[in-house]
Amino acid sequence: MTDADFHTLDGEEPTAEFDHVIVENDDAPDECALFPHEASEEELTTAWIAAYDDSFVALESMQ
Repeated sequence: MTDADFHTLDGEEPTAEFDHVIVENDDAPDECALFPHEASEEELTTAWIAAYDDSFVALESMQ
């Protein structure tokens, strides 16, 4: 397990900063990968989460 940068607002729980990338596949469902903002290349091999197809939506569509 690695340390992450956490930021707090008054009275709120810490949150980590994440980045994402969307992979548009021709022959498979699209993928959205989430990973820590300042992860090293070595950390990126294990510190990510993937969502597939309709498991994710554009932020703009939810506002």
